[in-house]
Amino acid sequence: MEVARDEIREQVRALCQRFPGEYWREKDRARDYPGEFVAALTEGGWLACLVPEAYGGSGLGLAEATAILEEIHASGCNGAAAHAQIYTMGTILRHGSDPQKSKYLPEIAAGRLRLQAFGVTEPESGSDTLSLATRAVRDGDGYVINGAKVWTSRAEHSDLMLLLARTTPREEAKSRTEGLSVFLVDMAAAHGNGLEIRPIRTMINHATCAVYLDDLRVPAANLIGEEGQGFRYILDGMNAERILIAAECVGDGRWFTERAVTYAGERQVFGRPIGQNQGVQFPIARAYAEMRAAALMVEKAATLFDAGQPCGEEANMAKLLASEAAWAAGDTCMQTFGGYGFAEEMDVERKFRETRLYRTAPVSTNMILAYIAEHVLGLPRSY
Repeated sequence: MEVARDEIREQVRALCQRFPGEYWREKDRARDYPGEFVAALTEGGWLACLVPEAYGGSGLGLAEATAILEEIHASGCNGAAAHAQIYTMGTILRHGSDPQKSKYLPEIAAGRLRLQAFGVTEPESGSDTLSLATRAVRDGDGYVINGAKVWTSRAEHSDLMLLLARTTPREEAKSRTEGLSVFLVDMAAAHGNGLEIRPIRTMINHATCAVYLDDLRVPAANLIGEEGQGFRYILDGMNAERILIAAECVGDGRWFTERAVTYAGERQVFGRPIGQNQGVQFPIARAYAEMRAAALMVEKAATLFDAGQPCGEEANMAKLLASEAAWAAGDTCMQTFGGYGFAEEMDVERKFRETRLYRTAPVSTNMILAYIAEHVLGLPRSY
């Protein structure tokens, strides 16, 4: 389905106008999940944007998905409550079986199922995904899974979870990247039957959790792709995740810059607008330039992903540049507002806290720099 990105942006902006700052402030105070906002995105078909039309979705590409999430954040909203339902499609669409797609994709597209949980990170291994310890052992027509995941956001609000587990002991695997497998977990069936969810209270209202797996049985039919090749499959989801979160950061950068420009033009001190002072306008101008440059890398990465081309370099650089640009824009906006930036009613402090996350998650700045140094520049591995 051909839909102009300008039209997508216009429609998403119109949706977001129904959820102003006060809505998000109330959710933030109560640490409440923005269910009404997620429902509106679902009803509008935005969370099924990557699902092919044959399965009831929009059949759009990642480039269009970046426009959706960028506009959500540029409008002052937050896409983290549901964005995994977009980026997890990279794993299912490319590596899921036809029966799996036929069973789940129409339900996801219709909004009857939510796939918003991504179980990869573990308490001990952290960023070292290849050292994860969660173990899946074949038992008859299924697998028995034991282990734990952490920072599994939206686990309480998802019907399905993509789970990465080790099916071959690390010492028996042929290489570091083999022996891991991806499973699609039915959260409703698993909850209380080997799966426990514990919310983690954080600096921001992010609905993140720790997930504990104790003899959890998962049908063999829920194995995605070939056993032992899951790390390669999950990379498609990770690259999509980096690109889409980079787009959110670009949206945050736009929001901060627009707010700073408006305030600097209106705020009068010593008989003149503060935006007339170069000490105020230069940081805003620099933040704008950095945001625009990051947006170009996001577009490049999304274009490569949609073409089925390798995009690890571009996806990582997009996330790096966009998260740094958003943080710089947020800091500049806070400084421009001065004391008023700390006032809850301005929304600046909330967005400031939210955008800080992306310098750390889903992959930290230093891990990206290490990736670029080794895999792009050819320098010796540092870890």
